[in-house]
Amino acid sequence: MAGQPVAGNQRAPWKDLIRPYAKPRLSRSWLDVATSVVPYVALMVAMYELLDVSVLLTLALAPLTAGFLLRTFILFHDCTHGSLWPTKRANTWWGRVLGLMLFMPFESWGHSHAVHHATAGDLERRGTGDVPMLTVAEYRAKSPRDQRLYRSYRHPAVMFGLGPLVSFFIGPRLVPKDARPRIRRAIIRTNIALALLVGLACWLLGPLEFLAIQLPAAWIAGSTGIFLFYVQHQFEDAYWETGDNWDYADAAIRGSSFLRLPRVLQFFSGNIGYHHVHHLSARVPNYNLQRAHEDLELFRDVPTLTIPDALRATRLKLWDEERGRMISFAEAEAEASEALATT
Repeated sequence: MAGQPVAGNQRAPWKDLIRPYAKPRLSRSWLDVATSVVPYVALMVAMYELLDVSVLLTLALAPLTAGFLLRTFILFHDCTHGSLWPTKRANTWWGRVLGLMLFMPFESWGHSHAVHHATAGDLERRGTGDVPMLTVAEYRAKSPRDQRLYRSYRHPAVMFGLGPLVSFFIGPRLVPKDARPRIRRAIIRTNIALALLVGLACWLLGPLEFLAIQLPAAWIAGSTGIFLFYVQHQFEDAYWETGDNWDYADAAIRGSSFLRLPRVLQFFSGNIGYHHVHHLSARVPNYNLQRAHEDLELFRDVPTLTIPDALRATRLKLWDEERGRMISFAEAEAEASEALATT
């Protein structure tokens, strides 16, 4: 894993450097639809048809279906950034349609994700659109009950097991008390549309049949998506700063990992492993991320993770401000024991 600060004079022209890559190409965007949404829908139909043959065969198709669902989510994600299609109207229309396929309200998710981009790596502004994280000092200041809750939340079985159900099916249905009227209307509108669509699907297919084809693929795709999002910002040498020390470009280049994936996984994840490029300019379409990474000297020393590195990163739970890195609960407890022994 590698990463180091980017000098200010190197950072200055980054907008000009990356601008050529932040241009959607209509033919390429349509190819994305053809290689994500179309196969996802086709596989959902195939899963339903296989129910009459064997439930096991239906479930065997779930991982592949989940791959195309994850890829469809990347298109929805690009629409929220206005980067999939050349016009705002097209991005909004497609984003809402894809959002219904993903059980996501387009405006609400897009707003919280935009906040995440604007505040990533800032300790004073974290908490919206990201994975909740405590510093060592904050964790130690909590009551034993709250510490147990935080440990439970960060447990892989909860984060990657229950997490997809909460994040994609329950959470998006709720209207925050402080939501703006536009966001409130979007959530309510999406909930009504989903109630009608799911009700129709259950009536036509049967409720158990609908769950049998929808839930396994959605759970696998959701769990994979949460894992990718987690390791993109919460790896050992991640970037977290406060106040005037925080810098947008540094947060993007040093605080977003480059996850090296095999070609097939790179395809299904829509190149999101090039997360440092995406965070520097969210207007770069998913199909231009790799090219920007390979072309620009700016990205030569970004934090790089392999799959084993990413799996190890799931053990990291707290930000150690003194050492400037993520640590595990075990490391935090060892630090506390050493401090106690020296007093």
